[in-house]
Amino acid sequence: MSHTILLIQPTVRHDSRSWTDFESVSDCIEGVCKIFEENLKKLNPNSASITYDVQNLFEFLDRLTDLSCLVWQEDVQAYTAHNKQWIKDQIYALLRKQAAN
Repeated sequence: MSHTILLIQPTVRHDSRSWTDFESVSDCIEGVCKIFEENLKKLNPNSASITYDVQNLFEFLDRLTDLSCLVWQEDVQAYTAHNKQWIKDQIYALLRKQAAN
């Protein structure tokens, strides 16, 4: 488990920046998916259930001004920065794993 900090900037406004920390990369990736799901719920308040595919999620992420992660690397005792594409790759791997189970 590697402590992970999610950095999000939804709009170009600097005051829209926020961060959240997680105990692991997988918790962080699940958190990113939850952010998208909450956004869908706000856009569709009368829907009993929300469905989406990975392309919808990736389009949402692409609309964010910035999205990145800092992941603690024990061997170097420092955080390593990862960009939006890395996060997408992690999401894709998580969803494939969930689909296989």
